Amino acid sequence: MRSSPITPTVDFDADGEQHGFLKLPHSHDASAWGAVMIPITVIRHGAGPTVLLTGGNHGDEYEGPIVLSELAATLRARDVRGRVIVVPFMNYPAFRAGSRTSPIDRGNLNRSFPGRADGSVTEKIADYFQRHLLPLADYVLDLHAGGRTLDFVPFAAIHVLPDAAQQARCEAAMLAFGAPYSMRMLEMDSVGLFDTAAEEAGKVFVSTELGGGGTATAASIGIARRGVHGLLAHARVLAAPAPHGAHAARRTTLLDMPDGRCYTSSEHDGLLELCKNLGDAVDCGDLIARVHDATRTGVPPIAYHAQRSGLLAARHFPGLVKMGDTIAVVADIVADSVATAPP
Repeated sequence: MRSSPITPTVDFDADGEQHGFLKLPHSHDASAWGAVMIPITVIRHGAGPTVLLTGGNHGDEYEGPIVLSELAATLRARDVRGRVIVVPFMNYPAFRAGSRTSPIDRGNLNRSFPGRADGSVTEKIADYFQRHLLPLADYVLDLHAGGRTLDFVPFAAIHVLPDAAQQARCEAAMLAFGAPYSMRMLEMDSVGLFDTAAEEAGKVFVSTELGGGGTATAASIGIARRGVHGLLAHARVLAAPAPHGAHAARRTTLLDMPDGRCYTSSEHDGLLELCKNLGDAVDCGDLIARVHDATRTGVPPIAYHAQRSGLLAARHFPGLVKMGDTIAVVADIVADSVATAPP
């Protein structure tokens, strides 16, 4: 198999705090011998587990980049047992453009795994994570939000896995994250996901959706900050108390997305009117949205009804929708409130 063209400027096996780059050669009109420089931090102290923390898998989701940049600047090797690898801007070109996909090749990094060493820029990034970073990790936390086109109740998430023991480890890590909601998540399409790559490699993997609308709030950043420290403590990588109350017990509502009826998709272009708010209880058959014809007056809106009962966990964010867009996601409430014990 071809070697990755990406070169790290950090030593993953050296103790201490290192801040560097994953350097990916990229020749383009503005720089014939240029490179995509993806920032990375490695903090290592002695023996122990490795936790890989990633943000910016999609470039218009900001809780991960904010909180992981802060962590990279403040976490000290003396406070660590093992190793923490921090990549705040995983798809760096997309992050710089403020877009879900890369402006270089329109690649969606979270649909590009396992990647290709001789592929596009996005495929080369995926290949490096697949073959070089994932093998180093015991725990992987990939921080997401809804970006510019979705909005979520803030949750940490895992997937139902064929290995019950691995799923139990993932679920324990999800609860340690301590988000207001915790989701067993059904993906519409799991092919090419970073999640799938990590899970198939046997890692403890947790993802999140912490809001949306193409911005971050003080509340969503606080959830991400406490959650990162909670997971690091759960992994026994932190050797010192974490700030921001990360070790305090919190409560989470357990949610489940068991089948495709959770999703309501638009069959029309038009102007979206949501009839329920995020976090609202929904009964099967409830009116959850209308789509208004924006090309003429005098036409009644199209009504969309919930296909199951539960909680409105996600919604389309902008006011305009197109045919095929997901309008809303209704999740089952498994347990109203579960205590997450401090590590």
